[in-house]
Amino acid sequence: MRILFWSELFWPYIGGGEIFATNLLTALRERFYEIVVVTRQDSPDLPSEDQYRGIPVYRFPFWTAFASHNVEELIAARRCLAKLKRAFAPDLVHIHGFGPSALFHFETSHVHLSRLLVTLIEERQHRQGSELLGQMLHAADWVTAKSAAVLAQAQQFAPEIIGRSSVIYNGLKVPALLPESLPTETPRLLCLGRLTVQKGFDLAITAFASITERFPNARLIVAGDGPERSRLEGQVAQLSLGHIVNFIGWVSPDNVFALINSSTMVLMPSRWEGLPSVVLQAAMMCRPVVATRVSGLSEVVLHQDTGLLIEPEDSNGLADGVAWLLDHPQSATRMGHAARRRVQEAFSWEQCVTAYDDLWCRLISARRGARAQL
Repeated sequence: MRILFWSELFWPYIGGGEIFATNLLTALRERFYEIVVVTRQDSPDLPSEDQYRGIPVYRFPFWTAFASHNVEELIAARRCLAKLKRAFAPDLVHIHGFGPSALFHFETSHVHLSRLLVTLIEERQHRQGSELLGQMLHAADWVTAKSAAVLAQAQQFAPEIIGRSSVIYNGLKVPALLPESLPTETPRLLCLGRLTVQKGFDLAITAFASITERFPNARLIVAGDGPERSRLEGQVAQLSLGHIVNFIGWVSPDNVFALINSSTMVLMPSRWEGLPSVVLQAAMMCRPVVATRVSGLSEVVLHQDTGLLIEPEDSNGLADGVAWLLDHPQSATRMGHAARRRVQEAFSWEQCVTAYDDLWCRLISARRGARAQL
């Protein structure tokens, strides 16, 4: 069974979505699928043909050709993509996350007829390139979403997918590292993720300014990099928090669990989300999470059970939530352990891989059955 897996970004990019995709494909390849990856080539330093753990990766200059209005490059990319599809002859095209490069799939879909699976990752995607997204959802044989909220939004945008769509939560492997007790003498509050407007780390910094008035030993660690870093560092300087806020930059995936293990809690004041891996990783390390009540966050964090939920853009509510957990360390510990149990039960890696395996098999079997009737 041949799968063409389509992703806007892929290894060596290592955001949460990219790490999930590499782990998923590695696991499904062991279940005897033949997989190739199509992704963007944003840098000439990345080869157009590559491999990830034996999985062929083909990169095309979708984005750069669009940005530069290079018509010849666009035509060449389309021609090379058509050649790949014709040679590989996939049974299923799985578009993992909506992006503008999906246009190239539709422009070459006539080359080889295959089933189409679309996975939606986060909220707000229907507002970006809505015409292309509508075309993609209309053409899809099945649509999955990372959270119930993302799926509901997609079904509202395209009601015709209601009978052919479902939720598949991201899963997480149980790490070898065991959770340590929460440090409370010098509380360490952790913001972990790409430094973008979406993540709302500016709200965490605003909240932290008032938290330190009650808990002068508290420290805020901002882990990650991105376009908002300089603005966030400027905000910290303006609030005179430079001595207690530490920007540690990008963290290797191999070190994420250890970093979470050294924290007291994780703050996720996101403005929108899908199902971020950080909230699952925090739960696996028995860390309570204070998060905004948006999309997948509110499906993982159960208010007052595995963490606390606040309203979006509410830095005062964030500060109050953090203060409550610091004032009630036994409750914080209880929530952390409840979070670990929940993520092991509801977001297991085996369940996630099996769900995609079953769906891939079902869609491919339906395609072969349809061909047999011709």
